[in-house]
Amino acid sequence: MPNPHLHMELEMTTTLRIEHAISDYDTWKTAFDRDPANRKRSGVRRYSICRPVDDPEYVMLDLDFDTMSEAEAMLTRLHEIWQSPAAAPALAGTPQTRIIETVETTEV
Repeated sequence: MPNPHLHMELEMTTTLRIEHAISDYDTWKTAFDRDPANRKRSGVRRYSICRPVDDPEYVMLDLDFDTMSEAEAMLTRLHEIWQSPAAAPALAGTPQTRIIETVETTEV
């Protein structure tokens, strides 16, 4: 039986959180999978993609890095990519971004 008071010890993770409207998920995902920012070489350790259950034309991404400087460099690169309709064909509006650090994760 899991201990409800167990706190997971984590290595400090810096996350670039991105949220934005899209015009079509399949088009957006194809562009994301082309990986024009070269996530692995840019230091991304893992990523997750989420969508609100009531809005299929909105995505939320978390890109996890070991360092703040890697996250900041990726954000700079993404701003360049987002300027190109060819590189970001399904982007609708201006992405909202924030660099965050995980301070606690607990299983209950």
